[in-house]
Amino acid sequence: MKYSDLKKMLLEEEEVKKEYEALEPEYQLIREIIKAREEQSISQQMLANLTGIDRADISKIENGNANPSLRTMKRLATGLGKKLRIELV
Repeated sequence: MKYSDLKKMLLEEEEVKKEYEALEPEYQLIREIIKAREEQSISQQMLANLTGIDRADISKIENGNANPSLRTMKRLATGLGKKLRIELV
């Protein structure tokens, strides 16, 4: 079974869908960090050097195993040449 088929099947369950939607903003931010880093061909170590954030901590953030502060997210955005924007919709 392909991942996309499994995901579709699981999201038909209301409880799974609710939890997935609750986690989506976190994973969207993770995808954006990785995308920006890869587009600029910046390794985690290079980003660590630019931001002063430990490479292991950047790895944890990208793997969804950390809950970075707003300050840390601002530092990452600056290191990637980006601006951090937060919206309530």
